[in-house]
Amino acid sequence: MTLTLRSISEEVPQSPAMDLEKQLALAAAFVRRHSIASIYHAGSGHPGGAMSCADLLACLFGAELNFWPSGIDDPHRDRFVLSKGHAAPALYAVGAHYGFCDAKAALRLRKLGSPFQGHPHVLDLPWVETSTGSLGQGLSVALGMAMGLRMQRSAARVYTLLGDGELQEGEVWEAAMCAAHHELDNLCVLIDYNKLQSDNRNDLIMRLEPLAAKWRAFDWAIAEIDGHDIPQILSTLRRAGATQNRPSVIIAHTVKGKGVSYMENVPSWHGSVKLTREQAEDALLSLGASRNEIKEFLDVDGG
Repeated sequence: MTLTLRSISEEVPQSPAMDLEKQLALAAAFVRRHSIASIYHAGSGHPGGAMSCADLLACLFGAELNFWPSGIDDPHRDRFVLSKGHAAPALYAVGAHYGFCDAKAALRLRKLGSPFQGHPHVLDLPWVETSTGSLGQGLSVALGMAMGLRMQRSAARVYTLLGDGELQEGEVWEAAMCAAHHELDNLCVLIDYNKLQSDNRNDLIMRLEPLAAKWRAFDWAIAEIDGHDIPQILSTLRRAGATQNRPSVIIAHTVKGKGVSYMENVPSWHGSVKLTREQAEDALLSLGASRNEIKEFLDVDGG
């Protein structure tokens, strides 16, 4: 990596024969490394939830959304809404990997004047479909998009990624009821079900289980998967795309802080944390970065 900060997909030559699953694994690895580096440079951020959703984002952007070759301005493109807006570092990283933004610029997380703020802002980043941050609202926005596309007779689909903690918001369930009533089979919800939220475990704050039964009662098509199993994610997304007359929800069981041993399943790594240089180096080592890559990630001017 020579920082231009190229994504891993540029570092590793990819022949047409390169297996899609391997390409997506490389994308997810880049998302995790770039997220850690950007949070380190910012001096604050939400690493736990960025790590847990990396595989889901890699599969969505790398294999599911129809951005290419139609382009982000195509009215018939698929839409993606990051409802858990605090995972913005992962969104910026996957955007950098797939060419929506510059990877080095995206390290300027939360800096004054930077478009890469702590939560996505649609007016700063034209490839971001909507501003998010107030939890529970992303599904309502995605619902409106899906209804609008249905009215326009567009084949485009809408995907939204929710955190599990935000399922405690009533607005989520109002939107779920509305989507089922209108039989929005062009809408797919992915839940990053890492079982932790800002202060503690979900079940100690407000229990979510039986989660699948709740969505089933609202007449959604349900799938429960390992949110780090790329082949399973891909096959489930394809199945959701073929579902008719019902919206789909994918409950993806994930690990908060996935890939960084000292972060995994520890609530205090949800957010509002400052990574020391030693912690950032340890995290990047855990994520498979070489010493040279670590130096280039952390020594680049992120000011």
